[in-house]
Amino acid sequence: MISIIASDMDGTLLNNEMTVSDFNAQAILKAQQQGVHFIVSTGRRYSEAQPLIAAQGITAPLITLNGAEVYDASGKMLDMVPITKTVARAIFHTLSSQGYYYEVVGNDAVYSNSKAKRVEQIAHLLTNLNPDTSFKIAVSLATARLELMDISYVDDYSELLDDPKNHVMKIIAFSQAGPEKLKPLSDDLLAKHSSIKITSSSRSNIEINNINAQKGIAVERYANMLNTPMSNVMAIGDNNNDVSMLKLAGTSYAMGNASTEVKQLATHITDTNVNDGVGKAILAVLAEQ
Repeated sequence: MISIIASDMDGTLLNNEMTVSDFNAQAILKAQQQGVHFIVSTGRRYSEAQPLIAAQGITAPLITLNGAEVYDASGKMLDMVPITKTVARAIFHTLSSQGYYYEVVGNDAVYSNSKAKRVEQIAHLLTNLNPDTSFKIAVSLATARLELMDISYVDDYSELLDDPKNHVMKIIAFSQAGPEKLKPLSDDLLAKHSSIKITSSSRSNIEINNINAQKGIAVERYANMLNTPMSNVMAIGDNNNDVSMLKLAGTSYAMGNASTEVKQLATHITDTNVNDGVGKAILAVLAEQ
């Protein structure tokens, strides 16, 4: 019997308009009404993720930044697992010396050292989600979207490490060359730093976290708080940063648009994120209980 449902957001709970559909929302609310705990597990920050579910009247705990932060349903932080500053400084050096554009997610904001490159990355994301959108139009949309996002710009990321109040929660490196460049980079970083975990949420990025900041670890901690065995947990995801929770959950659903790896390890496959795959998976499980 499923007691907890943990769902990823991008490519999973969210459609290509980056919203939670009415169908998905109704399925989640139905599950909650039947006593099933629903939890969002995402690579996004709390301030980015919470308004998206609140817009549909959903209140739920959130695992954010791939497990680096955990919040209860009221927004109170329950756990925080940053990258150590020594390791962060070394990673900054590696990425900068090799010419990668990367962003730093702190405990207080997302930091970039180039507005132009930030716009470029968002534009690439938009064209990947909507292939019919030209890159020129995507740049215009990305520029407009930046005005709505909480981004802080710095000249040198190292200055973030000098303030004791700042913590590096996640580092995201980008390359449009995809795994061809990012896989060797990941291998190099993992060989140098045993205290990190590297995942990805798209072909064009890698996401670097503390090794203990993983969705699966965070979901298991949440389940333990509720005295719920992982056999009674259901996880839904689409990409590499969802693997840890899909492996640990007793029931796992891969989205129809999921990566090959995710589809191979999941116990079930549901519809795509644009066709309410999360809602359909939830209703299928509820019908069996």
